Parts: sequence; structure tokens; C-alpha cells
Amino acid sequence: MKKLLLTVLLIGCFNLSFAQNQTNYWQQHVDYTMDVNMDVENYQYTGTQKLVYTNNSPDALSRVYYHLYFNAFQPGSEMDIRLQNIQDPDRRMITEDKKSRIASLSESEIGYLHVESLTQDGEQVSYQEEGTVLVVDLEKPIPAGGKTTFEMTFKGQVPVQIRRSGRNNADGVALSMSQWYPKLAEYDFEGWHADPYIAREFHGVWGDFDVKLTLDKDYIVGGTGYLQNPQEIGHGYEAPGTSVKKQKGKTLTWHFKAPMVHDFMWAADPEYVHDTLQMENGPTLHFLYKNDPKFVETWKAVQPMTEKAMNFFSRNIGEYPYEQYSVIQGGDGGMEYAMATLITGGDKPGSVIGTMIHELAHSWFQHVLATNEAKHEWMDEGFTSFISALCSNEIREQNKENPFENSYKGYYNLALSGKEQPMSTHADRYDLNFAYGISAYSKGAVFLAQLGYVIGQDKLMESVRKYFEGFKFKHPVPNDIKRTAEKVSGMELDWYLTDWTQTTNTIDYGIKSVETVGDGTKITMERIGLMPMPLDILLVYNDGSRETFYAPLRMMRGEKENPYPQIERTVLPDWPWAYSNYDFTINRPISDIQAVVIDPSQLMADINAENNVWQPEE
Repeated sequence: MKKLLLTVLLIGCFNLSFAQNQTNYWQQHVDYTMDVNMDVENYQYTGTQKLVYTNNSPDALSRVYYHLYFNAFQPGSEMDIRLQNIQDPDRRMITEDKKSRIASLSESEIGYLHVESLTQDGEQVSYQEEGTVLVVDLEKPIPAGGKTTFEMTFKGQVPVQIRRSGRNNADGVALSMSQWYPKLAEYDFEGWHADPYIAREFHGVWGDFDVKLTLDKDYIVGGTGYLQNPQEIGHGYEAPGTSVKKQKGKTLTWHFKAPMVHDFMWAADPEYVHDTLQMENGPTLHFLYKNDPKFVETWKAVQPMTEKAMNFFSRNIGEYPYEQYSVIQGGDGGMEYAMATLITGGDKPGSVIGTMIHELAHSWFQHVLATNEAKHEWMDEGFTSFISALCSNEIREQNKENPFENSYKGYYNLALSGKEQPMSTHADRYDLNFAYGISAYSKGAVFLAQLGYVIGQDKLMESVRKYFEGFKFKHPVPNDIKRTAEKVSGMELDWYLTDWTQTTNTIDYGIKSVETVGDGTKITMERIGLMPMPLDILLVYNDGSRETFYAPLRMMRGEKENPYPQIERTVLPDWPWAYSNYDFTINRPISDIQAVVIDPSQLMADINAENNVWQPEE
């Protein structure tokens, strides 16, 4: 096995090429106008919201739902109870003695979000708060193709920072305001998605946001949207060389507009430093971080790397569609939002840069390609992990032969643990955080990396770009990435999507025997696992020559191009899945063979690499 790895690596097989270069589909639309006042002393806020809802569905709607996420941060909430009962709770959310941090919150520390009044087209409607969901029964159904206007008043309290949102986080950032407003739930071809907030993923309706935030004038704000009144605000937002019109009083009102997004986040702190970087032929980058010596060096280092990452993703996925992106210190680790991210840390530049790359990649895989994360979290986290691994490998000059090696290791750990659940499991329904994390991030990344093994690396990257172009500003589902790859490659891939995402079937192929037959050698392989795959087989000879053999999977109805053009390849007859054994014969004696290797790229996620190699006994 040790000799094998050296032999395999000499091939130089993982060279990705990056070119620079629905019918009856409908989705709902929302336009938010909000005016919010924040009291930075007690962390309570009040607001008004006008929401124009366009029902593009073919259905009349007699009920709508809003998310009230901050209600999760209260003792006895579903998030709290889940935290108390899961075997491996999120370490950020528990105390040193492994108790729920939510359970011990006092009245002044909890989060809440309550609707105080709600009308539809000027008429009062009936509504009921059920934990983190507001159920609204309409007086007048919204007809198919119709519009209606909801107007509400609401109040909230920012919780102590526990998960994603909150006040006074570990870095001392005062306000990390994500999932902070009454947010209309999504209605799509599957119906309503009014999931309670358990701690994980989100789904939102595309729309335009017009938001005014009033708070203490010493606080600097960053987040989603374009600031409309920079000359009244200052704090580094004003045009260079221009004066700021000083505002009277103790507060400032920040006016933001964000077109075609499905969320709105903001963060604020009186000690923020605000830097900007105008990219050439790209967006303006904003960086907001605490003015603390232990943070400054790291956050300066993050800035040129953000520009490099932005260029990489725009080149390899598709052009970033907004004119602005902000990297903001806040939150509880790293979390993506529309046009911005919240990231903690500062004493380890490499860690913050790595997190920035991942969260920036989410601007494509989630904030432009807006999958339902609760149902298809692997399309969000996995695709982001895939492309951010490629990005890190290039812009951080990591020079890894396989940039996805950590994702494969994670997947093998899960697959062999006995704890795996299908990737089609709802994000809240995983028995373990361990299983959720590896399934979403690692196995999701392997979905794309291994797809490159199946259809070819160039076809994979072409599929990613076509997927972005075809489904940006939509809500793609798993079939959309599969159909895109089928159209690009000319292959049938339903088997791949089904086995990898809807089952826990594993891949295990082995070399069963290598034996002399006349003047030649017969090589017999076996399928041990249930999941089918095509096979690349490398033969290394004692004279230093090499050749490859390719056994296409019959149900693919196609063949990929030779991934090793420098090595002669023989295309073998298709291998039908139902046949567990498959053999072929070469016209060379067994004494000529140094090694037979299944999948020299190691991009096929075979759970037992030991039986993928045959070498003559010494």
C-alpha cells in the first residue's frame, strides 16, 4: 500500500482546468420596508414593517406564516429542549458543565420577537404566536397572481450571544443582528416552509429591502444593502474628500436598500474600524472590525485575500451580482448573509482567512443559488466546501494534489461509524450534530468532487457554471444540479443523485484476482458495496510504462474523456450494476505487472482502499 501511494501520486492526475469563461417555474416575491429603533442600553428595539407580498403561485392562499427567530433564545424553547437532549450538543451553546446556556437565561438576557399589530390591506387579521412561528389566518385570501400588503408593528430583545445572533459576543462586538425581524416564510411548489428554529438552517423569499435603523450615533453599522445617506452618516461611508453633514441629537438613522436578496443582516459596535477596498472591475469590499491591537493585524491580512477569493469565485462560478460585499467581525464563528458575513476571531489570521473564503463562497451557494437549506443543506454547505477548497488551494498556494482530502476523510469517518443518515434527512432531524456536520459539509463536497470523477473535471466545472447561470436568483433543488450535469456531460446520472443523497449505500470495489491466462493476464474485479460507479483502472509495469482501462457503468449511457491524456487508455465494455464480478484480459504476462490500481485519482469515495490495489507478492 505504501508503494502504491507513491506510484499513484507520480501520475499527477488532479489538474483542474478553470476556463474564464423551466418550464412553469414560479416563486414568490416580497418587498420589505422597515423602520427600526434600537436602544443600545437595554438591547430592546421596536419597529414597523410594511410588506408587499406577490403571490406568483397558482394557489389562493388563506394563511401565511412569519418566522420569529429570536423567540428560540428562551428557556423551554424548542431550541433549548433540543440542546438538552441531543447527545453531542454544539459546544458554543452549552456551559462548562455541559448544560444548555439558553436554559439559564434571565428575563433581561433572553431574546424575543413579538408582533404587536398586523393588518392586511388595512384590515386587522387573526394571528397566533407559536414559538418561533407566527400563524396568520387571512380575512381575505390572496388569489393566484395577486398582491397584498401587510403592515405590522413589532418589538424585540436581542439575546445574549449564543448562536449566530446576539449581543456582546466573544470578541466584544455589541450587536450581531441576524434573523432579527419578522420574516415571511417561503411558499413554493412543495407548500409552506414554516420550520421552527431549532438552531440550524434557513429558507427565505426573494425580494427588495428598504430598511432604516436608528441607534446611538457612536455606533458604526455594517451589513446587507447599500447605504443611502452616507453623507449624513460618515464613519467611513462618505465619498472620499467630502464633508459629512453632522446630525443633531444622540442618534443616527442609517438607511439601507438591498435589491433581490432573501435576508437582511446588520451588526453594530462603537469601536468598529471601517476599511474599504475598491476592486478593479468588481464590487466595493467593506471590512468592519474591532479597534483592538489583537485583531487589527489579522483583519488587515484578510482584505487582499478577500479580493483574491472574490475574483476566483466570479471566474469559476459566475460573476458576483452585487456592487458590495462586507466582511464583519461578529456572530459566533462564521455565518453567511446577503451581501455580507459575520466572522469571529483575530489572533489566528489563517483561521479567519479560511472562514472568510468559506463564507464568501456562500454568496454564490445560498445567497444567489438559494436552496432550501433545511431540506438540502448539502447543496449549500457541501458545494461551498467544494469550491472554497479549490479557492484556498490556489490563492493560499496550498498545492494539494487533492484539495478535497479532508472532505473525503470526514465522509469515511461517518460512513464507517454506523451513525450515518441519508443526506435527504431534514437538517433538524439528524440524531447527532456529528452526522449532520459531515453529511452537509464533507459528503456534500464529495458529491461534486466525485461527480468530477464520473463525468470529467472540465465537464464538472462547466456544469457548475451552467448551474449558476441557469438557477441564480431561484431556489434550485437537487434535480437541478443533476440535470445540468446530464446536459453538459451527455450522461444519465439519476443513479448517482439517488444513491449518494437518498441512501447510505457505500462504494466498495476491489481487485478480486490477477491470474495468468495463456500468454496474457486476466484481471477480475468485484463490486462489494451497493452503490454503482464507473471504474478507472491503472496498470503500472516493471519497465516503467503505464496504461489505463476504463469500465463505464452501463446505466450512465455514456463515457467520460480520458482524464490522463498522457497515458494510453482502453475503453472496456460497460459494467452492468447487477453483475458483482467483472473481468478483462490484457496481452501481457503477469510477470510484467508491478501494480494494478482502481481509481488512481482517489476521487471515488471507496470506503476500503486496501482492496483497490494489487501488487505481486515479494
